[in-house]
Amino acid sequence: MSRYLLDKFLYTVDRDPDLVERYRSDPAGTVDWWEAEMANVLLNCHTGERSTWLAFEDDERRALVEHDHVALFALGAHPFLTLTLFIAMFERDHGPLEYQIAFGQRLRHFDLPYPDIAT
Repeated sequence: MSRYLLDKFLYTVDRDPDLVERYRSDPAGTVDWWEAEMANVLLNCHTGERSTWLAFEDDERRALVEHDHVALFALGAHPFLTLTLFIAMFERDHGPLEYQIAFGQRLRHFDLPYPDIAT
C-alpha cells in the first residue's frame, strides 16, 4: 500500500479543474490514465524525470474508482486531501455544508487512534 501515491493522486487531481470533472464523470478511466501517465512522474519535477515502480494496490484502485472516502481514510489517505477533492466534485449536488456533514458522518465509526496518515 502506498499512502504517498493515494495522496499524490488526490493532491494532483484536486488542483486541476479539468481533472476534477474527468474524475467525477469517469472515475475508472481517470484512475487508469493517472496511474499510467502521472503516478511515476516526480512531484514538482519539471525535467521529465520519472520513477518506474509506483502503482495502486487493488483496494486503493477500488476505493478511488468508487469514490469511497471511508475506504480511502481506512487506507491512510489524508482526510483533508480527500475532503477538498470530494467537495470540488460533489458539494454542488447538495445544500450548504450538507456534503461535508455527510462526509464526516460516514467516518464517525472510526475510534482513536485514527489510521496513520503520515507519509
